[in-house]
Amino acid sequence: MRLAELSERSGVSTAMIKYYLRQGMLAPGRKVGATTADYDESHLRRLRLVRALIEVGRLPVAAAREVIGYVDDDSLDRTMRLGAALWALPHGPDDNDASVAAARTEVDRLLQALGWSTARELGELSPDHRALIVAVATLNRLGYAWDAELMAPYAELMHQAAVRDLDFVETHPSEAEKVETAVAATVLFEPVLRALHRLAQQEESARRYGL
Repeated sequence: MRLAELSERSGVSTAMIKYYLRQGMLAPGRKVGATTADYDESHLRRLRLVRALIEVGRLPVAAAREVIGYVDDDSLDRTMRLGAALWALPHGPDDNDASVAAARTEVDRLLQALGWSTARELGELSPDHRALIVAVATLNRLGYAWDAELMAPYAELMHQAAVRDLDFVETHPSEAEKVETAVAATVLFEPVLRALHRLAQQEESARRYGL
């Protein structure tokens, strides 16, 4: 397809497509003339990922470019590419409050009980691990005692969600598509899960207490 069709199908203006090309976030099309190029489904898929990161995930262009750089780094295996790309996404702020030590202990107890050895091995190298500690510390400071036992059922539900996520990723044929889909799903599915959680709370509240 030509640039105009790519713009129409993706919903991204031609000016923005050219900008993403200059930023290296979109691979150049196949040259068919001095000023024209052909684009294919991989370009359309990439533009959808870029839109997910910038428009839905609210990432600055520089951060989105970093994420996409890891997606495209075929010198890494899939686990490393996916991990690096997801770690480049924004996470919660770090917190050095004294209550963090207690939260760190509970998070480690949780991961040990679940048998999540990779998460324990990576530890606070992972921004998600650090974000969980900060969140638990904040809850504890506010008087909500979130310990390992309380978190375990939620973590098991999240593991089931992760299994479904990766089952979906595996339906895509190429390594690039798998990593792109996983990154896009992280940005796009989390609002879905959050909304479903709130709807489920409303439904359960109505069942228990009435409207």
